[in-house]
Amino acid sequence: MARHIFNFEGGDELTTMGAVWFVSYSFYCHIDKSHLNWKKMSTYKKRASVFRRTERFHTFWLKQILSMNELNLNKNKIALNGTEVKEMAKKILTEKL
Repeated sequence: MARHIFNFEGGDELTTMGAVWFVSYSFYCHIDKSHLNWKKMSTYKKRASVFRRTERFHTFWLKQILSMNELNLNKNKIALNGTEVKEMAKKILTEKL
């Protein structure tokens, strides 16, 4: 099966991390250090490396995620639903900016 790549600036990097993983790790970094869903992925160290080198895109990506389909965001392996992901993204944008 072909890999879906987000069709916006830096989308290939966001695809590498996963949109839900990105929000989860961002939430951990900026809002709540007790939030550890992002650690459920065995590849979290590699993803965290991508996260660090793509900081210039983070605000833009969070805004893009707010317009994503919640049913698609539900399809993750870190036990977050689409509504939770969007609420987390909103909180990061509100408190980070």
